[in-house]
Amino acid sequence: MVKKQYLRFILFIYILLLMSTQIEAGITVMGGLTHEKQTQIGEIYKGVVFIGNNGDKPQEVKVYQTDYLFFCDGRNLYGEPGKLERSNANWITFSPHRLIIPPQQTAPVNYTVNVPDDRSLRGTYWSMLMIEGLGEEHPEATIQPEEGKTQFGIKQIIRYGIQMVTHIGDTGSQKLKFVGTKLLAKEGGGRILQIDLENTGERWLVPLLWVELYDEEGRYIGRFESSKMRIYPGTSVRHRIDLSSLPKGKYKALVVADNGDEHIFGAQYTLNF
Repeated sequence: MVKKQYLRFILFIYILLLMSTQIEAGITVMGGLTHEKQTQIGEIYKGVVFIGNNGDKPQEVKVYQTDYLFFCDGRNLYGEPGKLERSNANWITFSPHRLIIPPQQTAPVNYTVNVPDDRSLRGTYWSMLMIEGLGEEHPEATIQPEEGKTQFGIKQIIRYGIQMVTHIGDTGSQKLKFVGTKLLAKEGGGRILQIDLENTGERWLVPLLWVELYDEEGRYIGRFESSKMRIYPGTSVRHRIDLSSLPKGKYKALVVADNGDEHIFGAQYTLNF
């Protein structure tokens, strides 16, 4: 019995090591996961995405497009490219669509964005360029496993989404809606202020969110910050701010979303906990 348990333990450690090796090896995308450009209608601009292979054998890669939406309830939608009203996927051509990168090397994916000569275009347009590694076990892979090599039932898919963002000059309305605020109990005690924001304008926003609190007599209590989150038109995000340090009571809350320019948005709430 002891011997069988020991063998199972050794096999378990071997599988963990195999998984660790597979995770360490793979593809990387260099230069960030957002390619952003402010341009004009009718213009053409170009760029390059560099993909690295940090493994010790050739890595096959597939490149393709999707649309992209996200919402404060946690949903992320990667739809068919070019279907959304603000998708720029149909403006983008790229090459290659498939490539094999040698070990410890990098390879370029070149893209061109041809902005339509359409006077109705305003604000921000975006889509995703997906970079997916095709392991030997992937059904689309052309690199086959070594003959006689033992295959385990563990598959890892490495995929990066690069946000391809086009701004039409400085056009487009910038509007932000406070769509929901809740006080949530924190595990172990305390409370979290949850704030949902929706971009109802035509141009992306990247506001810093904070809350200024005042007691019932109007005395300033303090400022509690969240973080910056990118919000595309028609998308929404959720902020959570820890207020556990405050004693129970009734507070006036001024919630501010500062986009770092002339656009500052605010809302007032009464908090009672």
